[in-house]
Amino acid sequence: MTDNASAPGNSSAKLVRGSITGHLVGQTAPAIVGVAAIMSIGLVDAYFIGQLGAEQLAAISFIFPISVALSSLGVGVMVGINSVVARALGEGDDDKAARRANFGLAFAASCGIVIGLALYALLDPLFSLMNASDNLLPHIRAYMQPYALGFPLILGIMGLNGVLRGQGEARKTSLVSITYAAANWVLDPILITGAFGFSGYGITGAAYATIIGWLCGVAMALFLARRAPVPIDLRLLRESGFVDPAKAIAKVAGPAAFSNAINPIGLSILTAMIAAAGEDAVAGFGAAGRLQSFATVPLLALSGAIGSIVGQNWGAREFDRAREAALYAGGFCIFWGLSTAVLLFAAGEWFAGFFTEKEAVKQEFARYLEIAAWGYAGFGLLIVANGILNAIDQARYALLQSVVRVFLVMLPVAWVLQSDWGSDAIYTAELAANLFGAISGAALIYYVLYIRAARVER
Repeated sequence: MTDNASAPGNSSAKLVRGSITGHLVGQTAPAIVGVAAIMSIGLVDAYFIGQLGAEQLAAISFIFPISVALSSLGVGVMVGINSVVARALGEGDDDKAARRANFGLAFAASCGIVIGLALYALLDPLFSLMNASDNLLPHIRAYMQPYALGFPLILGIMGLNGVLRGQGEARKTSLVSITYAAANWVLDPILITGAFGFSGYGITGAAYATIIGWLCGVAMALFLARRAPVPIDLRLLRESGFVDPAKAIAKVAGPAAFSNAINPIGLSILTAMIAAAGEDAVAGFGAAGRLQSFATVPLLALSGAIGSIVGQNWGAREFDRAREAALYAGGFCIFWGLSTAVLLFAAGEWFAGFFTEKEAVKQEFARYLEIAAWGYAGFGLLIVANGILNAIDQARYALLQSVVRVFLVMLPVAWVLQSDWGSDAIYTAELAANLFGAISGAALIYYVLYIRAARVER
């Protein structure tokens, strides 16, 4: 870092100059690859676990929303680190960005240890609360116990990726994701079903593959972070203090973590509700959810990329550029979401055949896509809005929106309709929640980026 690091024009904030569309493409395209790699882990897991039997596939369907909820807590930590680093760079203060980046890494590791130990201790009561049957609990336990012990590794990855994202290093974060996904792709068939004369560990092998993949991801992230403009040097912790950086990160990370976790928590409750329709319905719902996650990869990538772009421009008081980025991002969400819905509506049963041969599971899989897929555009607008709100230190609005969406829209709709509509009520509830997310997300972004920012400009 140099003596003139405080001048915005000479800082590492590279996203406050140049074409907004160019930055959106440049940050989102590599992120798509990275997010697709992450989501592919769930698909590959579901494919090989499905070969073990319908019971194991149902078990992983219970596990999926919990693992997503826990990962979402990590995403919140990443978003908090991303936000404080991006805004510090936008302000032209590279030293502040470095101090907060290194504090963020220590913060992320500490959160991972606490969450992993709590998960290990609460496994049985948690999944019993979700109405997992006694015959599924051994399968769930076999996967989740090693997963919980390895959980601090994924928080380490999230922390390092937050530092990289705040600098606009989307290509590097994608390489980290590809690294641990590729390890999982190679290890899944060996550790789950067996290969080369080795019989495999069954569903536990999926957890082992994930943990080894995380180890590879941490190693790659550390290597890449040391080559980025903001240095990784834990000696800076002595200079950063505790209260100020903790407050700055937690102010965004706390609401963002819960905002990101609320949706999978809601899906966990929906999974418990759909369990009343039987294991076939749970298996179909869970497998279709894995496909949905993959289909929305560009939207998830965009929601991550938008934070660094808007965050740096907000810190530099380039409000028009922040608004331009939001408009382009919203338009893409609508286009991609509706295009994907048409495809999945038409080919639901064909996709189902990749996961199971059981006809009842296929029917539930296809029915879910016929209803819920029409909300993907709304989901995209929701998560992009959340990404923008978190980036500009307005995470409380994102949290409020998520709470209302799940607890005042999704769950009540499912509860009211379930007695008459059965599993269709669950799928309709998800659609209603995403439509609400679109409207509320657009309204919040208009309020913050246009009305509030205009007051600041004056």
